[in-house]
Amino acid sequence: MSHNNSDGVKGCMNQTNNSGNTDSSSRGESKQTQLNSAWDTSKQRSSVNGREGGQERRPAAGENAEKTTRDTKFAEVQNPKPNHSTSGEGSSNQPSQSASMDSSDVSSVVSSLGTRPKPSIELGPTYPIRNLKTMQDFYKEFDQPLLKKEHTILIDLKYFQSGVIVPHQGTDVWDHHHVKFPHLYPRPPSHHKSHAQPSRWEVTRRALLSLTKGSNSIGDVQTAIMSYNSSNKDKWTFDALYNYGQRLQTMDNNLHLLIPKMAKLALDLPELIKKPIPLLRQQQNQAITMSQQQISCLLANAFFCTFPHRNDTKPGSEYANYPTINFSSLFANGTDPTKSALKAEKLRAIFHYFNTVTNDEEPAKPDGLVTFERISIPPSKLPNWNTQKKTLTNLHISPEGSIENEGTGMLQVDFASRFIGGGVLGSGLVQEEILFLMSPELIVARLFTEKLADNECLKITGPQMYSLTSGYSKTFYWDCPYNDRTKRDIWKRRYRQVVAIDALDFKNPRDQYTKDNIKRELNKAFVGFHGDVKTAIATGNWGCGAFKGDPKLKALIQLMAAAVNGRDMAYFTFGNKELAKEIQTMHEMLTMKKVTVDKLYNWLKDFSAYYAREHHFPKDLYGFISEKIGHKASL
Repeated sequence: MSHNNSDGVKGCMNQTNNSGNTDSSSRGESKQTQLNSAWDTSKQRSSVNGREGGQERRPAAGENAEKTTRDTKFAEVQNPKPNHSTSGEGSSNQPSQSASMDSSDVSSVVSSLGTRPKPSIELGPTYPIRNLKTMQDFYKEFDQPLLKKEHTILIDLKYFQSGVIVPHQGTDVWDHHHVKFPHLYPRPPSHHKSHAQPSRWEVTRRALLSLTKGSNSIGDVQTAIMSYNSSNKDKWTFDALYNYGQRLQTMDNNLHLLIPKMAKLALDLPELIKKPIPLLRQQQNQAITMSQQQISCLLANAFFCTFPHRNDTKPGSEYANYPTINFSSLFANGTDPTKSALKAEKLRAIFHYFNTVTNDEEPAKPDGLVTFERISIPPSKLPNWNTQKKTLTNLHISPEGSIENEGTGMLQVDFASRFIGGGVLGSGLVQEEILFLMSPELIVARLFTEKLADNECLKITGPQMYSLTSGYSKTFYWDCPYNDRTKRDIWKRRYRQVVAIDALDFKNPRDQYTKDNIKRELNKAFVGFHGDVKTAIATGNWGCGAFKGDPKLKALIQLMAAAVNGRDMAYFTFGNKELAKEIQTMHEMLTMKKVTVDKLYNWLKDFSAYYAREHHFPKDLYGFISEKIGHKASL
């Protein structure tokens, strides 16, 4: 979109991710200019992100740029992206405010009464992030042939090897095992051909064609969408879309030019997707690789709500086990002005994405591939945690930085909902939703991914990042464009890999300390971290926001799963220095004493039994473990 009306945004448009992964087109650019412009933008916007709901905003762009640059994997990174906590429905990178009171809580209460001042927190040296392995260290593994069993590739590999991306030819299908495309919707039977009703696709095609001509209003978009979704005329509203037009379109300035391009992109579906897309069903190991252009076409259809049978998610319906994909829920907001304003910010990210993919002059216009892989590990092949003799691996921990920026090239953890993408098309705005708005290509996974079971994850390789955002939950806003120059593997996939793992939602925080729930979370993290390529894991407080997880417990669980998989970890606590210090001290204590995963697992089970007995003020988990080690005074 045009950003000529905003100096702050204009200054931000040059943001790139160099990360040592720079395409030749990035050479000669002034990194200091990028740093200064992002710093100016962050100063203009800093007043937006105060404290909200007990959570402090993450540092804005540039606040920690100097230290981040020293510690980052690639010394030449100067991309001070605004830090935000970016999950599934409600899990958060922010420290939980809801966990039951432990001994540290008691100390903080005493401190707040003025009887003891809280000491300043100083972290000791941590494992250097530059020493952690990234995807580029394993480029040979990522360059392996894609042709494998249960891997559907939507582009023709013969043409691809010649440098051209064209769709792979296949046979159209309409069944319960594949995505049902709008242009394949069966025509209703008619006894009189001369009086036959037009097919749903014909109605859809005419409506979208009308949007490709001339200047269009938001009212025209609504009329077009409702012409082939008439059964929802009394259910769907477009308040948030109108709100965007009233509040923000003047800043973005080209919606009337963008809508025709998006409509044309949606109409290209029969030409761009010529092979059935399988549904990634539960308990099946399957992968799908498609071009970024194909993804943009599918998302344009999702925007215009063309996918049939995907509006009903009631129990017993065909897609009850799948996330929504049509954008109708993003356009509606009811009567809540706050939700409407936040959805308008979401729409800014969405429209910027479509502006990029439909602009032939855009340097970040996507021309690569992305792979979506569902991984299921049978329960019989999950670890016996009582016999795991490995010690913990290396840990880089910091209250500064983010999974998406400092974790570039690592396996980046998406704190997912069981329904991939969580509330990205609704009102959700925590870690997963914000991640999907920064990289909208992730949203297409909702089209074909059944909800995740306890022994499953979804891994996405190669998504591009298009936007920078700031804030979190009610303080979220779209910040500025991001020109992603992360290098690609031989299959033109960005060296960016995201793994979606869903944490348990603890209505009662005490439930997380049961043996069964500890084992469930260990198994889920193990599945997400499993794989032959041992890049480091970039993560944080998985499931510790609205899901009420204890960040100290979740940190240990992730460290144990990483150890069994032989992977190092970068852990970001998003401004919480005290938590970072506690996790760092515990990790150092466990590694110094060479505590193995099986021993730590048994201590967690002991803590579970102890916690079940103590209903008032049980010991802090880390204090309990330090006593087991024999370091009573350590924590």
